Amino acid sequence: MKKLSMIAIATLAFLGITSSANAATAYLATNDFVGITFWLVSMGMLAGAVFFFLERNTVAASWRTSVTVAGLIQFIAFVHYIYMRNIWVETGDTPTVYRYIDWLITVPLQIVEFYLILAAVRKVPTSMFWRLLIASLVMLVGGYLGEAGYIQEFVGFIIGMAGWIYILFEIFSGEAGRAASKGGNKAVATAFGAMRMIVTIGWAIYPLGYVFGYLAGGIDTNTLNIIYNLADFVNKLAFGLVIWAAAMQNTSLSKR
Repeated sequence: MKKLSMIAIATLAFLGITSSANAATAYLATNDFVGITFWLVSMGMLAGAVFFFLERNTVAASWRTSVTVAGLIQFIAFVHYIYMRNIWVETGDTPTVYRYIDWLITVPLQIVEFYLILAAVRKVPTSMFWRLLIASLVMLVGGYLGEAGYIQEFVGFIIGMAGWIYILFEIFSGEAGRAASKGGNKAVATAFGAMRMIVTIGWAIYPLGYVFGYLAGGIDTNTLNIIYNLADFVNKLAFGLVIWAAAMQNTSLSKR
């Protein structure tokens, strides 16, 4: 019954959002590869959101917050991508502010997941939560101010990189990294390691996009949009699936 209710809620949300998003008369051209990636990512994010929301009740209670947050990340991104797709189809542009509205919500939630999966199996200080959250906001705000022209682009890049580097320090060598390596939980250690790789390698595409798109000017807007769209989809979905897999493994072990 709970699963049927969640499916009904997701379906209604989908119909309501897409109806409002498609209120304009613009149509997605079959040769508009940027627009197609917006549409593919939108549908993928919706599928991810429904999957995680349905699966949250199949994992142990201590893991439900992490899985729920994974679903929220997907659903928030879905809403934003539907809107950005419509803007792209109508105007042929994706203003920086729209992409950052998505990132300012979903990226901090992703970073906080490092704290949440540790908290699912052991006691961890809340200061870790706040350090990760603040560092993610510094990274995003710096990048946005530079890309939007409120400060010099290079200064914005440096601020954003400082936030990202601090996050990498915290999850590799800082308190979060030490807690994961010494926690004695194989599933958490595996998930934490995979999430670290996503933040290190998967997220490297964003500063590279900033450099080539805004500092060096060596990449066109269309290509940058396609790269950002696909990177968002892979990074967000992979993040959630890693957490779900760890949750399922721990739940299975706890039932033995």
